[in-house]
Amino acid sequence: MDKKILLALISLALLVISGCASQTGWQPTVDPYNDPRAAYINQDLVECKMLAERVSGYSPGEAAKGALIGGAIGAASGAAIGAATGSAGTGAAIGAAAGGIGGGVYKGLSAEQAYKKAYINCMKRRGHNVLN
Repeated sequence: MDKKILLALISLALLVISGCASQTGWQPTVDPYNDPRAAYINQDLVECKMLAERVSGYSPGEAAKGALIGGAIGAASGAAIGAATGSAGTGAAIGAAAGGIGGGVYKGLSAEQAYKKAYINCMKRRGHNVLN
């Protein structure tokens, strides 16, 4: 595989993985109407965010770990397919890139879902009306 194509695939994988880390800007929308704890919404948002980050186990390292595992599995699969078609090296490179992107995205999305669920649950358990 051409080095430029491989570099482009690796760059794309890193962009996709970093795109999964949208946790930093998301927070649930809370309706303060008839909320007996409306005065505590901002404080609870901050505290629940910290708890959700811990619960989800999200870190850029987790996404990178998923990318490495996916890349290793993809390289092995790609090499086997490539060997059957006459180019194990090209197959391994394509498989590693595809597996790395998939593994990183999966880890990032899993952490993102766990984060949002924990954040929403925390706010609801504190008595707030969460809309999303």
